[in-house]
Amino acid sequence: MSEKIYVIHENEEWTTHLFKRLDELNLPYEDWFINEGLVDLNEAPPEGIFYSRMSASSHTRGHRFAPELTESLLVWLEHHGRTVFNGSRALRLEVSKVNQYMALNAAGIQTPKTIAVNGQEQILKAAEKMGVPSFITKHNRAGKGLGVRLFHSHEALREYVEGSEFEPSIDGITLIQEYIQAPEPFITRCEFVGGKFVYAVQVDTSEGFELCPADACRIDDLFCPVGEEVEEKPKFQVIQGFDDPILKKYEAFLQQNNINVAGIEFIRNAAGDIFTYDVNTNTNYNADAEAEAGKFGMLELAKFLEKELKSLKLTV
Repeated sequence: MSEKIYVIHENEEWTTHLFKRLDELNLPYEDWFINEGLVDLNEAPPEGIFYSRMSASSHTRGHRFAPELTESLLVWLEHHGRTVFNGSRALRLEVSKVNQYMALNAAGIQTPKTIAVNGQEQILKAAEKMGVPSFITKHNRAGKGLGVRLFHSHEALREYVEGSEFEPSIDGITLIQEYIQAPEPFITRCEFVGGKFVYAVQVDTSEGFELCPADACRIDDLFCPVGEEVEEKPKFQVIQGFDDPILKKYEAFLQQNNINVAGIEFIRNAAGDIFTYDVNTNTNYNADAEAEAGKFGMLELAKFLEKELKSLKLTV
């Protein structure tokens, strides 16, 4: 059987655009949807290249143990020397922000002050220990900004933690994080394919923290009126000509951690300092922003997989 591209995932809505691009390039591929299943460690995997799009938010779609099964699959592939993109190391960072922050810090990249907590009373103690006026709670394993809440007082945090709206993280670990006050309500997301920078997108945060750029995640109206005139303000905008020294640090970080495809998000404070707070190895792209800019992440990804598949065929 000839070699092909195997796409490992648990959300069909997030692979539609990739499969479309693979079809456009006439590339052979196989859809490996992972939720329930088995990994026979006594057998050898098929030949080909393997790309994982496993997501930390799989539990929100009823696929609670898909990441755990995927890790079994990835280490099996790696053991047999298969070419794997976004393999087991990338997955470990995808499902744990603690792992992300420690890896980012090891690469010399600044992250917000953070405390990892298990236990509701410990959340309150962690906020006191943080010693900052405003702070955020977030889940260690999340995705799309789920579970992120901003607090300006310990009293408001206690009311939330002890109330019916409290959301425990799926892995039991809640993060207390200092709130970085940006001069304007937006964050920046840098997209990388093949470990190399593709483009940066500015994301409007004025309506909240659920910032997944995928078309399937977006609200019905991505545009909000400004003033009394109807002025379209897109939530996602590609930044033309974006260039910053942080990009070299990000590329080095990706190489150090065997991450091939990722979106990395940062925020600047009033002094212009960058704080990196999220690495998404199951990156998605916003169609409206890409069409406006003429840049297409999934096309770049499909071309990268095409190049790697051709390289594999030359060596087999």
